[in-house]
Amino acid sequence: MQFSTKEDIEAPIDEVFAMLSDFEGYERSAIRRGIEVQRERDMHPPGRGMAWTARFSLRGKPRDLTLQLAQYDRPTAMRFEADSQGLDGTLTLDLLSLSKRRTRLAVVLEVKPKTLSARLLVQSFRLAKATLNKRFKLKVAAFAKSLEQRQGRTA
Repeated sequence: MQFSTKEDIEAPIDEVFAMLSDFEGYERSAIRRGIEVQRERDMHPPGRGMAWTARFSLRGKPRDLTLQLAQYDRPTAMRFEADSQGLDGTLTLDLLSLSKRRTRLAVVLEVKPKTLSARLLVQSFRLAKATLNKRFKLKVAAFAKSLEQRQGRTA
């Protein structure tokens, strides 16, 4: 199952990529939300091969997730690969410079089931695809707006 959307951001492509690469900020944000996050492979500067493990509770059950940065092409693309108990996922972020001060962010999230129970879960996602797609687009739009505001404060 795949979700995708595009958002235009009023900021230069290099600055957008730098904000998207703020992995420490994402780790802090996850910890504030009660998610246990541990960086397994650290790289300075950030690059392909970085990995994290996370433990969180979803619908009352503890879940484990491993996340790896599979592609890191500054300043145009990042791809993350996630592995959980029954699902595999890929998150792709592509940036396109529209002008000196405007960047297009394309986000694609793909989820693939590995087990029968995960297939049933993904099937229920398909039944609610329109609602989930709308929520996905709204979340990405809000995230893009927060990047614009963050860029405005640092400029």
